[in-house]
Amino acid sequence: MAGINDYKIIGKKSSKYFELLATELDFDFSNLEDKQIERLGFYLFILEHLSNINDVLDIADIVTDTEFNSILFNQKSDDCGIDAIILDEEEHHIQLFNFKYRTKFNIGKQSLNETILSSKFINAITTEDLSQLYGKTKKGAKEIVEKLNSNEEWKISLFVVSNEDIEINSKDHHLEQMEKVYGLEVIPIGLEQISQFVSLRPNPVNAELIVDNDAIMSFSESSISSSKSYIIRLPLSEIIRITCSDNNLRMNYGIENLEPLTKVGIDYSVLFDNVRGLVVKSKYNKNISFSLKNDPTKFFMYNNGLTLTANDIKAEPVNANKKIRLTIDSLQVLNGGQSLRTIHQFNSEDPKHLEDYLSRSEVLVRIFKTSKDSDLNNKIAEYTNSQNSISNVDLKSLRSEQLQIEQYLNDYNIIYSRKTGDTGLDNSKKYIHKISMERFGQILMSLQGMPERATNQKKFIFEKYYDELFLSDKFKLELCPKMISNYFLIKKEYEKLKGTITISEQKVFYILYLSSVIKKSIIELIKLLEDTIESYEPTSGKVLSEARKLIQLNFKIYVDEKLLNITDNSIEILSVTETVSK
Repeated sequence: MAGINDYKIIGKKSSKYFELLATELDFDFSNLEDKQIERLGFYLFILEHLSNINDVLDIADIVTDTEFNSILFNQKSDDCGIDAIILDEEEHHIQLFNFKYRTKFNIGKQSLNETILSSKFINAITTEDLSQLYGKTKKGAKEIVEKLNSNEEWKISLFVVSNEDIEINSKDHHLEQMEKVYGLEVIPIGLEQISQFVSLRPNPVNAELIVDNDAIMSFSESSISSSKSYIIRLPLSEIIRITCSDNNLRMNYGIENLEPLTKVGIDYSVLFDNVRGLVVKSKYNKNISFSLKNDPTKFFMYNNGLTLTANDIKAEPVNANKKIRLTIDSLQVLNGGQSLRTIHQFNSEDPKHLEDYLSRSEVLVRIFKTSKDSDLNNKIAEYTNSQNSISNVDLKSLRSEQLQIEQYLNDYNIIYSRKTGDTGLDNSKKYIHKISMERFGQILMSLQGMPERATNQKKFIFEKYYDELFLSDKFKLELCPKMISNYFLIKKEYEKLKGTITISEQKVFYILYLSSVIKKSIIELIKLLEDTIESYEPTSGKVLSEARKLIQLNFKIYVDEKLLNITDNSIEILSVTETVSK
């Protein structure tokens, strides 16, 4: 159960997020109170973890909260009970958010936030009357109505988020109508769940277990190697014990009374090196729970198992060589983290689950001795997860070259976010920028002459383009800080032009590209790009939106011919140190 220390850690994390946004906006927040800073940063912290958006400026764009937009952007439109709106085009998922940030830690649960119970937003969506909405809220509502009236199938979720435990125990008729008509799902997110988002450098997790000879198989790289790894068949009750937060229970392999295990929680330190973050309301979580209840003895057949690493594994025959005792030093779960979370959650739902289901279910566990070899750990994490539905970005996040970029940029006060929720390697440092791996890949792609591919082919950045972008001779680690600084300079210039021209990430990537081959100011390049977009006419004769033009190869060729007098579509990129500054 989450407690006051979790509350404090989340408050500090939230403050860090707000400081990062304020730095990007050159916003002076010296007159804001600490709790106000925490509350505003709480939106950014939560939304990064519950969406696919990593850039703090992009996250700020989807926040509709009245106070947030009034303080930061001097926009005072009523949020009408909805604090953020996300339209996920890939998943066809409309996500609505309502936040409540408590300035004091309270034990207990709250009911559905009153701002939702009187929400004009929910009513406006159901009636399609948006006349009482304004600003970002109206813009988001209009897009939602368009999606719902299209021929595509869209689902709607309302996330009710608070930094204390919450329980939805009442709804108004508007919510019930939305549930009935649109299949709205209300998802409460409380302190205990939020605490799982926080990545802390873990203390070593050690454990001991004892297994039958016929339930274990050892292997080594060669016949003369003394370093062995193991494949084990373990009951889920033992999985819960060796990964729980009680060190005494983890070391007590001879436990006979299982009752103490019904009260334990997971030690999240064991998931620090896991490539997959917490997945809220995953269909796979439900499938695991269903399998455990309906066919516990066959769970072994239905689940892929867990992949663990350890700095050291000691095996000792006991009980007249009938059993093996394993002592595991610095346990990490590299694959199967989602299964592990769900197993612990299933255990916590009912004290009877441990005896009735979990002790009767088994799972395959692979334990590799890696002896603090981080590169080997990274490869195991990547290869053992490659067959599951994990993004290529996550799979590459533990590669040695990505760790090098993170360390190098840290010296330049830049956070290189390899995982969702990263706020830097040094909590005492004041960082000037935060860039995600995916966004940095888009920057590299643009600077290597492919801005038209940076958005619509971004899923290939960490797949077929990966070696070319990160491992070829074109990549220079020492130029990375300048690349990122230029990216944010361009973003700032575009922020000044809000309301006068259409702004998009695709345009930023084009300006990055142009700045590497034309020695002009950012403002001059923006003007050139706008004129080029307007003058471009596709050979098909069809009328295209700006967004459609920017992702076409023919438009990129047109830009090269018009602005650079290049006709063979091959460009020698200038050194990044020669690119223009603000």
